Amino acid sequence: MLSELALERVCFIIVKAREFDTAGGEPGDDASNPTDDRFVSAFSPANEKTTQRELTAFINALDEDEKTELVALLFVGREDYTPEEWDDALAAARDRGDPPVARFLLSEPLLGDLLEDGLSAFDLSCEDFEKGRL
Repeated sequence: MLSELALERVCFIIVKAREFDTAGGEPGDDASNPTDDRFVSAFSPANEKTTQRELTAFINALDEDEKTELVALLFVGREDYTPEEWDDALAAARDRGDPPVARFLLSEPLLGDLLEDGLSAFDLSCEDFEKGRL
């Protein structure tokens, strides 16, 4: 599992994917204040585009084996495959076809959560990565 793709890279993608997911949502017109809505209003469409470009560039910079493992990890996180079926998940990721990997991944709702679920299925976590970002 993750022979080519470093855990730190997956964790970075998870963090950025969550920023992208958050930016995509419009805060409601309820009576909340910035503290209550966890500053969601700070994520404007311009911020969303910046995050999308950054995430797309990062994914595009991965080599083909890393991209394949990232897609396979998504498949495990979506429960299309189990960790024991990793080779099958890799084969499906290789045979996936269009669209390009970054577009495919960014079209997946809750990408960060699904990648984290994939890591969790292999008893891996981004906990240390997240601590280092604080």
